[in-house]
Amino acid sequence: KPCPLCDEAKEVLEPYKRRFILQEVDITLPENSAWYDKYKYEIPVFHLNGKFLMKHRVDIQKFEDQLRKVELQSE
Repeated sequence: KPCPLCDEAKEVLEPYKRRFILQEVDITLPENSAWYDKYKYEIPVFHLNGKFLMKHRVDIQKFEDQLRKVELQSE
């Protein structure tokens, strides 16, 4: 903290907030050390339904495509 890149990403994702649940993980907490070891130089990192999706910045087209696939599978 602070994380300007994380704040920027959350702002970009704001219009989609009704379509998914954003779970933030503070990788600096001791219980998240595995995430810290894996991603300490890569934040922010995004997973969708447990699968890696993207890192550093939101690729909105990739996000929309993957979100649509998830929504179609759950119908």
